[in-house]
Amino acid sequence: MNEEIQKYTEYCLNCPVKPCSNKGCPLNNDIPTFIKQVKEGNVKEAYKILSKTTALGAICGRICPHMKQCEGSCVRGIKGEPVNIGKIEAYVFDEALKNEWYKEIEKTNELKGKTVAVIGGGPAGLTCANFVARKGAKVVIYEKYNHLGGILEHGIPEFRLDKDVLEKTIKSILNEGILDISVEYGKELGKNLSLDELENKYDAIFLGFGANIPFKMNIEGEELDGVFGGNSLLETGRHPSYTGKKVAVIGGGNVAMDCARTIKRMGADKVFVIYRRAEKQMPAERKEIEEAKKEGIEFLFQNNIVKIIGNGKVEKVECIKTELVKKEGETREVPVNIDGSNYELDMDYVVMAVGSSPEKDVVDSLGLELNKWGYIKVDENHRTSKEKIYAGGDLAGDKGTVAWAARAGRDVAEAVDKRDTPFCPQ
Repeated sequence: MNEEIQKYTEYCLNCPVKPCSNKGCPLNNDIPTFIKQVKEGNVKEAYKILSKTTALGAICGRICPHMKQCEGSCVRGIKGEPVNIGKIEAYVFDEALKNEWYKEIEKTNELKGKTVAVIGGGPAGLTCANFVARKGAKVVIYEKYNHLGGILEHGIPEFRLDKDVLEKTIKSILNEGILDISVEYGKELGKNLSLDELENKYDAIFLGFGANIPFKMNIEGEELDGVFGGNSLLETGRHPSYTGKKVAVIGGGNVAMDCARTIKRMGADKVFVIYRRAEKQMPAERKEIEEAKKEGIEFLFQNNIVKIIGNGKVEKVECIKTELVKKEGETREVPVNIDGSNYELDMDYVVMAVGSSPEKDVVDSLGLELNKWGYIKVDENHRTSKEKIYAGGDLAGDKGTVAWAARAGRDVAEAVDKRDTPFCPQ
């Protein structure tokens, strides 16, 4: 076994209360138990334990915000460094992919003879398809692009997630010859795919096609040439030439970090991350922030962009400094602009990475009830206002990480299995 991995496993206390699993991990992976198996040299058994709750271990082990999830709840982290859970998980799944242990996955017959349509081949859709198929259902994934992966393919740069790892993971999820999963590419709701037709054809439908329309800040100059949405840039890969240019990235999440680091690597002279709160409040993973700093990206904390200036295209941005104030009834300090602290910076491009929402026209056309934020409204089982249609991940306003999206997909697989209403007739 890898000596580094062995060292990590020996550091684990194997806590009986399992805060890393029960509190930290969105998927509730049985972390101490699988680590114990690795420690004892039983890597295949560790994979079997993990595969009961996840199909994305090789990916989550690499890109999850571990310090905000499992490692952030590790008892070892109270007085020192937490156990490096992510690296151990990635190691286990890498071994599984190399040895094709996924071909020995347990398959049952709870849903034998039933059909399920999955719309969207991202982490939520892939996980749902895998877990439903393990129960014996026939699954068809409808994907608008010519490849699967969703945000894993379009939204996460290769320097964070090797495409070979992603390709092997998708292969293991489809598990050809073992699971009954097929894929129809180039299929998009509202264009060449009808939800009504799917309702008549399938026993259950899972909507997991994400929410990748960038939020706008509604500030002056946002319509200028040279202003881009962070999600769109990462999804399409259609970038302008950044060579020798100055670029401002607005936001403090992992999308902002991915945009900033990608743009810097593409030759930008200066990349500024402008965030209206303090560094400690950034939702981005700590390791991503530190990597961005090492790569020469400049952070402007407690600064807010209030205007984009230019004659047809971006020339400058106007910012204002903020102070953090805890308002009455609030638990979190909120940023408040400091009057008179405005200043301008020369800039060539501005990237808005302040969140995203579902494509309104598509969501409105589905005939499903929405919540007040414009996401598809679901119950505790992720069922929508239509009895056989489920939704999860970004589309339903779930927490925006890969692990939470995967959890939604797995939960839907359980809900479809346990639903208390009869399946529609074939």
